[in-house]
Amino acid sequence: MYDAVFIEGMNKPTAMLFYEFFANDAQSAMINKGMPGVRVVPEPIVSECTVMEEIEAGVDGVMDDVVAALTRPLTAEEKSPKPKKVEKPSRIIFKGNLQEVNRFFYQRGWADGLPVVPPTEEAVAEMLTGTDLPPDHLVAELEPRRGKATVEKIAINAVMAGALPTYMPVLIAGVKALKSGSPNTIMMAASTGSFAPVWIVNGPIRHDLHINSSSGTLSPGDIANATIGRAMGLITKNVRGVRKGMEDMGILGHPGKYTMVIGENEEANPWEPLHVERGFKKEDSTISLLFSQSFQQLGSYGTDDKGLLRTMVYNMTPGGMGAPWLILTPVNAQSLAKRGWTKKSINDYIVENARAPRDHFPRLPGMGEDKGDPKEPVPIIRLRPGQSNPIQILVFGGMNPLIGFLSGGYTVTEKIELPANWNKLVAKYKNVVPTYARY
Repeated sequence: MYDAVFIEGMNKPTAMLFYEFFANDAQSAMINKGMPGVRVVPEPIVSECTVMEEIEAGVDGVMDDVVAALTRPLTAEEKSPKPKKVEKPSRIIFKGNLQEVNRFFYQRGWADGLPVVPPTEEAVAEMLTGTDLPPDHLVAELEPRRGKATVEKIAINAVMAGALPTYMPVLIAGVKALKSGSPNTIMMAASTGSFAPVWIVNGPIRHDLHINSSSGTLSPGDIANATIGRAMGLITKNVRGVRKGMEDMGILGHPGKYTMVIGENEEANPWEPLHVERGFKKEDSTISLLFSQSFQQLGSYGTDDKGLLRTMVYNMTPGGMGAPWLILTPVNAQSLAKRGWTKKSINDYIVENARAPRDHFPRLPGMGEDKGDPKEPVPIIRLRPGQSNPIQILVFGGMNPLIGFLSGGYTVTEKIELPANWNKLVAKYKNVVPTYARY
């Protein structure tokens, strides 16, 4: 739809074909780009269809509509569209008890299916103590809605997610990452592929906020991991305007869209942590964003380098979406490093040895059966020009030799800036940690 709007902006008439179940997405995209009058033609064939008879029947069925859309005279409204009046919202949205507030927010599409903390004036004011920036400071204008992510709006969504004020610097940096990653972040957030944002935190702030990087890093139970990701999800919905079934057209969905926050275990990492690899100082605190379609964890074939590397190459998925991120627990990373392996040599080994028959890749450019012997083993990981380390390696998790894979791709990293009162703020919330009873 964005392409159609661009072409229309050059005074070239278009008729945008869209899959009939994507009507909401098409309408939203037109409005967000300021051109709600683009003519569209719904069609009944899914865009990934490979059955030629169905494709031809679908094309034949809509050709008259396409011709009509391109030739029908403009209506008065199309010639002079009237801008929609936008009323200034009230500071007070609703009054009621906790159950009533939650129901009100949910029915208006502002929640994520879980209960929210009501963003009262007092709660938002407390959240704002986590930053030196004024409430009306514009952190970023976020696509596709072009929503204004002010500090106050970030704070409101943070309160709703149950976050602590100490998380505000992380969330502000996360919003900047959403902006600097555009347009990739738009495509990933709205894709039918159900990509979930993965937030990776590095640097000293991991300890200040008690961000989990050990056992059960991706499991529930840690307020920082849980609410930082959840707050970014609510910002994506309420500020960016990416809503399930409207702009987010993920087919199967992804549980990671609730939250997927990782603290890298730098202390147990024998190599450089992610943020240092990406040009930051070790003492910097950063947040990195990538979008992942899938997560997989495997028992390793052995705890020495041979067993670990066999696990990697034999479980690399042909035709996976994006280059994989390899997750190593501390014991695996240390076992490999002790035997002389570096991130670069691990990459080289996987690229060389992870192979599958050519006919496992029929839909990937240059990998189809007609390009050579269909049974010839070809590399699963294909290097782009100038690329040497296609596989990113993260170290986190418990002390067990499991191996994990995240599908990944384009990554952006932002430095986290701390307010002047940081040490005092950390001290105020340092005891917000779970204490479990001993059975």
